[in-house]
Amino acid sequence: MKDTGGIRTPWNLPPGEGEAIEVAEGVLWMRLPLPMRLDHVNVYALDDGDDGWTIVDTGLDTRRSRAIWDRLLDGPLAGRPVTRVIVTHHHPDHIGLAGWFQNRGATLLASRTAWLYARMLSLDVQDRPTPETLAFWRQAGMDGALLARRAEDRPLNYADSIAPLPLGFRRLQGGGRLRAGGRDWDLHLGGGHAPDHVTLWSRDCNLVLGGDQLLGSISPNLGVYASEPEADPVQDWLDSCTALATLAQEDHLVLPGHKLPYTGLPHRLEQLIQNHHGALGRLLNFLQEPRSATECFAPLFKRQIGDGEYGLALAEAVAHLNHLTAQGLATRSDGADGAWRWQVKA
Repeated sequence: MKDTGGIRTPWNLPPGEGEAIEVAEGVLWMRLPLPMRLDHVNVYALDDGDDGWTIVDTGLDTRRSRAIWDRLLDGPLAGRPVTRVIVTHHHPDHIGLAGWFQNRGATLLASRTAWLYARMLSLDVQDRPTPETLAFWRQAGMDGALLARRAEDRPLNYADSIAPLPLGFRRLQGGGRLRAGGRDWDLHLGGGHAPDHVTLWSRDCNLVLGGDQLLGSISPNLGVYASEPEADPVQDWLDSCTALATLAQEDHLVLPGHKLPYTGLPHRLEQLIQNHHGALGRLLNFLQEPRSATECFAPLFKRQIGDGEYGLALAEAVAHLNHLTAQGLATRSDGADGAWRWQVKA
């Protein structure tokens, strides 16, 4: 068991490809690969006995992921069917293969917001970035040469990463309850990383299925995009962490969407809150002069941002700057170059 500042990880290594680790009776932990720096997503299977399995999250829709699932179904899942798919939120690495399972007879369970986002985004296929997206990138301060190049490139569409979603799902609501894996689970919704993100808290043992809302060693992206350029996901995140902290117990075993399961949830939620307060403090110190969102990368992230992370970094920088503006701590103005500039409020 690894212990890092009150966060304990009972397993030092994750399951291998096509393999599973039983983290509790009737609960299997598995992994699917991702083609990015964060190179995996955790998925879980809850044993419903003769009825089959309920799985939590699915991985991306890729040929490799489908092949791994076939191995899992024939191996650790013992040939019994997946009858229900719970998706914690609408991001492709979590809902990507939900439609594939639905076409095999499974029922999809999700928050209404997650399902609506997934359906809408899967049908919105663009050959080039939209004018609204280009304007948002310009306002955020994207370098002109990079902006011109991206304007001519086909964007990664949501539909590129998920199987088509058939009509029909079962709604999961905050305050509700679900029976799966021989346990009753209370449902609580979070926000900030994704709207109406589902978390499941067992009434019968210490398990918590946390998705990306309750990661143990990394913080999820809090991003603003052209679809809602004035959004304040940082406030949504802080509010969610504060609310979920009232439920957290030291012995909760959190099964997260990425990295390793862990205990020490009260401490971790406090960390997640303080991490963003620290980032906001660094930004305020940096905004003594007017700055664009891209100029804020260094104080916000404290590391070099590469091409593969640029889009997420831009979205997160705007999110934190929007929060400072909403709190009345900073002001935003339009620059002569078309980029927004933020500055500490006088």
